[in-house]
Amino acid sequence: MSSEARHATRSPAVAGTFYSAAASVLTRDLRRLLAHAPAPPTAPTSPAKAIIAPHAGYVYSGPIAASVYAPLVTRRETIRRVVLLGPTHRVPVNGLALPSVSAFATPLGEVLLDQTSREDILQLPQVVVSDAAHAYEHSLEVQLPFLQSALADFSLVPLAVGRASAEQVAEVLERLWGGDETLIVISSDLSHYLPYTTACAIDQRTAHHILALDAHLDHQQACGATPINGLLLAARRHGLQAQLVDLRNSGDTAGDKARVVGYGAFSFSPESRNGQRNAQQPIH
Repeated sequence: MSSEARHATRSPAVAGTFYSAAASVLTRDLRRLLAHAPAPPTAPTSPAKAIIAPHAGYVYSGPIAASVYAPLVTRRETIRRVVLLGPTHRVPVNGLALPSVSAFATPLGEVLLDQTSREDILQLPQVVVSDAAHAYEHSLEVQLPFLQSALADFSLVPLAVGRASAEQVAEVLERLWGGDETLIVISSDLSHYLPYTTACAIDQRTAHHILALDAHLDHQQACGATPINGLLLAARRHGLQAQLVDLRNSGDTAGDKARVVGYGAFSFSPESRNGQRNAQQPIH
């Protein structure tokens, strides 16, 4: 990797479209979203190790994403590394792609990449370097302002997930698992462009699979099915329990109900000491 690449910064690609490009407006929008986020149906028995959050424009999916980011505010000084995985939408890639840059920028500032983690997972054959996969990809970028608002100082491990197996994703997550200082974030929407009633039924079934840690989702159920499936495998191995925090779609937020996109927010925490599971049933 050249010295220029090591010191380069990825500029935001969807600021001004998916969210405001003005730092003051974006800060105001995020504060409002986080302040009005609904409380989880049941308080988790332990802090979340991983979350799933949607990645559409904030006017559509922002309230659902905020519901799973708001609880992280109490851990803003604890979480120091975020492992962020999302699907590629524009550039195909074999495996999981890291960028060559040293930082990602948003209107709220820069987030430095974790170079030690980068070098560690580059030893795996399924991890590649592709700046093209990251340049215009929104699935990772739209999570960053939420993370910058909810957390204090943290480093980032951004992975654009293309053609890969759930086992390959899970192997990368195992390398990066860490302790309480590490949060795993999977970026994914659910069903796409279905009538409202149909989407509700499909998304509720998808939520049941996620809550059961059933790693067999397909890309009609979730555009981020591959990273989700990898997380579900790792979550099962680490004894995590899944909780549904919010489940809605664009017809509930800012769009019409003829063709909607589904959004789900989930958190994954270690089981309580008595082994009881608190997985919630899908809500809508």
